[in-house]
Amino acid sequence: MAVSSAFVVTPKLEKLLANHHNPTYSSSPAPLDVIGIRALPMNNRNKRGLIQRARCEISPSNKAASISALEQLKTSAIDRYTKERSSIVVIGLSIHTAPVEMREKLAIPEAEWPRAIAELCGLNHIEEAAVLSTCNRMEIYVLALSQHRGVKEVTEWMSKTSGIPVSEICQHRFLLYNKDVTQHIFEVSAGLDSLVLGEGQILAQVKQVVKVGQGVNGFGRNISGLFKHAITVGKRVRTETNIAAGAVSVSSAAVELALMKLPESSHASSARMLVVGAGKMGKLVIKHLVAKGCTKMVVVNRSEEKVAAVRNEMPPGVEIIYKPLDEMLSCAAEADVVFTSTASETPLFLKEQVETLPPVRDARLFVDISVPRNVGSCVAEIDGTRVFNVDDLKEVVAANKEDRVRKAMEAQAIITDESKHFEAWRDSLETVPTIKKLRGYTERIIAAEIEKSLPKMGIDMNKKMRKTVDDLIRGIVNKLLHGPMQHLRCDGNDSRTLSETLDNMQALNRMYGLDAEILEEKIRAKVEKK
Repeated sequence: MAVSSAFVVTPKLEKLLANHHNPTYSSSPAPLDVIGIRALPMNNRNKRGLIQRARCEISPSNKAASISALEQLKTSAIDRYTKERSSIVVIGLSIHTAPVEMREKLAIPEAEWPRAIAELCGLNHIEEAAVLSTCNRMEIYVLALSQHRGVKEVTEWMSKTSGIPVSEICQHRFLLYNKDVTQHIFEVSAGLDSLVLGEGQILAQVKQVVKVGQGVNGFGRNISGLFKHAITVGKRVRTETNIAAGAVSVSSAAVELALMKLPESSHASSARMLVVGAGKMGKLVIKHLVAKGCTKMVVVNRSEEKVAAVRNEMPPGVEIIYKPLDEMLSCAAEADVVFTSTASETPLFLKEQVETLPPVRDARLFVDISVPRNVGSCVAEIDGTRVFNVDDLKEVVAANKEDRVRKAMEAQAIITDESKHFEAWRDSLETVPTIKKLRGYTERIIAAEIEKSLPKMGIDMNKKMRKTVDDLIRGIVNKLLHGPMQHLRCDGNDSRTLSETLDNMQALNRMYGLDAEILEEKIRAKVEKK
């Protein structure tokens, strides 16, 4: 089989070879034959000889050089790259496994994701990469030529970029491989791995990984396909299970409950809303009100500074009116719903104060999410007034959480189904290089035979006649290749297993001598990244 005479061992490839024969680094068994050539036993002497021989350019006139540099490499342990399938691996730290102090140091800003992908793919055993970095997780997804070496290199890279010792990262990281990676990213995208089950922000973050990765070298077919499928899963889970419905936090439950209790004639955009307190909980109430369609509200607070900060975070068209604490009662008189969330240790609304307020059309709602309570218990005794506190909200939250757990079980069935589809797609990629090389091999034969045969025919053929002959030969070849090509299919649409398909692929590689070309491409692609 003719191979490129310009193939030489670069320093990076020399390192690859050295790593693969370091007895202290791996306990992997000796490689098997790939195309019937016995693998050389790799002691230090013949390893040096292999590298020295491969460094020399092979001259076509040098008859003593019976085996090219590429053939030498093929008989070495590096032939494992044509026999072993590259692995998808995730090396991650999340809110479930690592403290925030560590996640902060490891976090990679979105603008730096392309640079991180380039650096990761520059590692010896990493072909593709992606970064998912959020406030709750830092996960690196890679396609690795070797699982163990890939994990080692990525972990060392994480240590170098963050300043955290490798040993400390290893204590808090989690590692997943292949099908477990697929299951994990699908669960992440569906919101099943979030603190708030089914929350939607993570799906937007997974989408951003794909958006940023477009056009970045290293965000390759396997990893990009994984993330694109994860987006599909996230959408399907939310559509078919409605898992995001129902409030599961106190602030969101407060807003949901208030809107439920408003009369049918009122809704978020028309009801008069008052929020007392602009701290953490008050801010969340405001955000949830805006998310539900409320575009105007009054916020009472001791100082205007916090209210101004919240106002700056709101989208255009939302009006937030600040009022000082001494105007709280007059503001309540004009409100249909009053949310309270201050740190006051004494009630802000007492029965005698609320009794003086003018009545509203149906009932004035007080939703008190403070502990201690900001609304006195006796206020509920006033006609035309309804009071809800944290305990009432907890029941709503608990009921919604139970509902989400049931929906999460439905989501798992969807994830299992989609995982099978993705794995079938990925299995089908295994035979692509062989199919392409076999097609190229037949194209070269067709072209050579036509050129050789035309002069023998003794006639000057025009373009139409030549095309007819060409089509005839290609038709015959395509029919002969139909059977072999069918036996390289592994897309989940037939009963053929991946193992059978790979056996067929290896048989074709041996019969047509395609291994050398596939190996050359794989090694060259890796080496040329340096």
